[in-house]
Amino acid sequence: MQDLEEFRTIKNQFLGIDNQALIKTFGRPDRVELVDKSQSFFFYFIEPSSDCSGIEQKKEPLRVLFRLNALSKVSEVTITDLNP
Repeated sequence: MQDLEEFRTIKNQFLGIDNQALIKTFGRPDRVELVDKSQSFFFYFIEPSSDCSGIEQKKEPLRVLFRLNALSKVSEVTITDLNP
């Protein structure tokens, strides 16, 4: 997964950008979670999730999580297969 390693090296460049810039770059998020009034998460799946038809899951899919603060700016970028 060479592309994944390249993304790991540039992921911190996304810190501070707003949610609209994320949507322009990656498209609509696969999942959005509102944690409280001051933060939310945008999920982008790198591997197929259980939401995809015809996919049999053996493990949680790899995903990129963007944590957005109250100003809708990215404050954290995480690449994980854990379900938060």
